Amino acid sequence: MNLAFRPKLFDTLKDYSRADFTADLIAGVTVGIVALPLAMAFAIASGVDPKAGLYTAVIAGFLISLLGGSKVQIGGPTGAFVAIVYGIVAQHGVDGLILCTLMAGVMLLIMGFARLGSLIKFIPFPVTAGFTSGIAVLILSTQIKDFFGLDVRNVPADFVHKLVVLARNFEPNWISAALAAGSVAVIFLWPRKLTGKIPASIAVLVAGAVAVTVFALDKRYAVETIGTRFGGIPQGLPPFSFPDLNFAHMQELFRDALTIALLAAIESLLCAVVADGMIDDRHDSNQELLAQGAANIGAALFGGIPATGAIARTATNIRNGARTPVAGIIHALVLLVIVLAAAPLAKRIPLAVLSGVLVMVAIRMVEWQHFKRLLRWPRGDAAMFLLAFGLTVLIDLTVAVEVGMVLAAVLYIKRTSEATQITSIEQDTDPEDKDRVRTRTDIPEGVVVFRIFGAFLFGAADKLEIALKRTRQKPRVLILRMHSLLAIDATGINVLEEIYEKLRRHGGHVVISGLHAQPLFAMERSGFIDRLGLQNLCADLDHALVRARELLNSPVPHA
Repeated sequence: MNLAFRPKLFDTLKDYSRADFTADLIAGVTVGIVALPLAMAFAIASGVDPKAGLYTAVIAGFLISLLGGSKVQIGGPTGAFVAIVYGIVAQHGVDGLILCTLMAGVMLLIMGFARLGSLIKFIPFPVTAGFTSGIAVLILSTQIKDFFGLDVRNVPADFVHKLVVLARNFEPNWISAALAAGSVAVIFLWPRKLTGKIPASIAVLVAGAVAVTVFALDKRYAVETIGTRFGGIPQGLPPFSFPDLNFAHMQELFRDALTIALLAAIESLLCAVVADGMIDDRHDSNQELLAQGAANIGAALFGGIPATGAIARTATNIRNGARTPVAGIIHALVLLVIVLAAAPLAKRIPLAVLSGVLVMVAIRMVEWQHFKRLLRWPRGDAAMFLLAFGLTVLIDLTVAVEVGMVLAAVLYIKRTSEATQITSIEQDTDPEDKDRVRTRTDIPEGVVVFRIFGAFLFGAADKLEIALKRTRQKPRVLILRMHSLLAIDATGINVLEEIYEKLRRHGGHVVISGLHAQPLFAMERSGFIDRLGLQNLCADLDHALVRARELLNSPVPHA
């Protein structure tokens, strides 16, 4: 196992210039301001204090940029975690969430050290798109209360029960609803040319806080603010606190921690891929997982929530000229300065405005175009997408990932087995097969030739037995042409062994031609080549036919 540890920051600082720092400074300040409302909004939506989101953005954002494997990725709290974090807090409390985040961080470190970064690409796109859209719907459901200013104290984490409770208590505070709707409209209509100078989310936050102060909306119209619900945001550094490592509690949280770790890995590596495309670079996926692990451990030790790569903030960072991880470090320092200097001002921010910000985030998260394309997708992929989406919304994100991956594996096996072909020489229609026409009339009586194309794995291994039964004969010599065989597993080898034994009992033989490396090594390791005999392993069909004639002329052994 290679434990090489080389953050991208080390490489970028070799030729770092004043121009690079200027570009990183502008980008870092901009993305730090953009991250401010999102950090608080994601924390509130997750059922914790806004300070937890800010602490996470500072600590995790700093560590991800310092230790990460991507040049310009920005890390912090994201919408991907809202649903699962809300459920953990509802069931296990904030202490349970902190322990769960710490466990997820350790899991991410293990993934990085085990060099599992490249394995994330094996998660099918319909699964990630499905649960991403499902997460967006869940975020929207968590915002109904604050968007409309509903007076509901205990909102269930379960989607259906949540809607039932909110519907029964739907008595909107229309001032809150107007603030939220106005925020959505402003963000939606905000001119692009102003985004780089004044982010829309900051503009609506300032406008909302001014409205609360000038018109006393919190006192006259009972509009909830960060101050009225949470008492404001502490001014200062977060306190260090190590969670209680209760083994029984850790067992209960294991599945949730694993889900957080997988989500953090998937989101951060997807974000890194997007960043690579925008700056024409190549990230180190295993280094990124190590950074994500360190970041989540660091966030947990200072009362934070789970963190990962944030695609929208990373894109903002790049569009504002970021060149190196220094921009991400500056973004974290900007947030720290805001916490230290301007935290008391945050208590005037209306929760309805933060809700409007999150509603726009959720709307942009939903993969609308994929719903339109479902009818044009293969049925299996469409089913995978809808199942991941439905389970995320109606059951649980953990279940959605687990079931989605199982369904993806089943579909992969099915498609692989469908692609595997077993054809006799008379049926072989491969236009690139130079032996086909010449050998069709050159096969001695008592010899059957089959060509195996594709992967001879457990989902397709029975095809050879079926093909043999269709010949309605027990050949003296069975030639298996494997020049088109890409891979074989234990099930495939077992089928070959069974066929070999059946033929041997009746005086028959098996000859194999054209083996590639993987099938050859697998058969050698299993001992099948020793049983078959090296003399029955031929380089091509011509040599296999020569060997078959030798076997036909040899005396038939007694069964």
